Amino acid sequence: MPLYKYVLRRVLFAVPLVLGITVVAFLIANAIPADPINANLPQSALNNERLVAAFREKWGLDRPLHIQYLTYLGNLLRGDMGVSIRTNNPVLADLRQFLPATVELATASIFVGLLLGVGFGIVSAVWRNSAIDYVVRVFALIGVSFPVFLLALIGLTVLHAELGWVAGPGRLGFLLARPPHVTGLFTVDALLAGQWATFRNAVSHLVLPSLVLGMYVSGIIARITRSSLLEVLYTDYIRTARAKGQLEVFVVLRHGLSNALIPVVTLLGVLYGNLLAGAVLTEAIFAWPGIGRYAYRAATSQDFPAIMGVSMLIAVIYVIANFIVDILYFFLDPRIRYS
Repeated sequence: MPLYKYVLRRVLFAVPLVLGITVVAFLIANAIPADPINANLPQSALNNERLVAAFREKWGLDRPLHIQYLTYLGNLLRGDMGVSIRTNNPVLADLRQFLPATVELATASIFVGLLLGVGFGIVSAVWRNSAIDYVVRVFALIGVSFPVFLLALIGLTVLHAELGWVAGPGRLGFLLARPPHVTGLFTVDALLAGQWATFRNAVSHLVLPSLVLGMYVSGIIARITRSSLLEVLYTDYIRTARAKGQLEVFVVLRHGLSNALIPVVTLLGVLYGNLLAGAVLTEAIFAWPGIGRYAYRAATSQDFPAIMGVSMLIAVIYVIANFIVDILYFFLDPRIRYS
């Protein structure tokens, strides 16, 4: 199958998927047994019927549900996600403000998880049932099952407060100004501006939260890499490569790992989507101003436009992540190219 046909098919499939997600997200947001009036108006204004009626009219809460959805969908197609009830800012502007912090954290975390997970998975598969294998499997089990918020608190207490090896909460130190805004990623913007002290400080603040999230990611990837590589290492073409006298390192990395990475790539798309959706607890503990904190505040104040904006952003993130995974499949799996 040509690449352009493969890409076109995935794009056409994504359009009704995103449309269906808007319906589901809108219905769930409006099915919450809560009233945004009680959450956003002061107690003194709740007894004033004129103020309550004006609030409902301003935010379209007095319209039928299907009219609200069609209005929202029409605005969304024009790039308008509405105005946040809590911040009184356009939701799109709020998302642009908070998304770069989450992208920076998620990218660093997935890099840490991929590096540790694939490395440990290879070691565990090559030295199967050895002491190293058991250590890696215990590490993977701890990474998957250990609560992220508890690991974050332990990391802050031990690595930051006691040992002083890493920086504390936040994206930058209090004495440093933000780099000039280009991408919103402090590490990238500091590099583009040539601010090396700011770059080092931003990286030091990124280390601990990315390690915390990367531990969870690496545990999952290590288990999948191990099981997938073990299955590949006992196939006929691997035995043929060994019979030709090729080095074991070359056999494992060149012939084995390239095929074992296919399920890992699938997993990466899902995990990266999860991280970009916002690790609420991690962002709260590390005072990281990302999408997770924004979504939590929107939910607690029944800010329906912000809730819908975050839901749509998360949906688009998952669609894009899975789209990229599908494209990588085209290059990793010859069966797709020749089907």
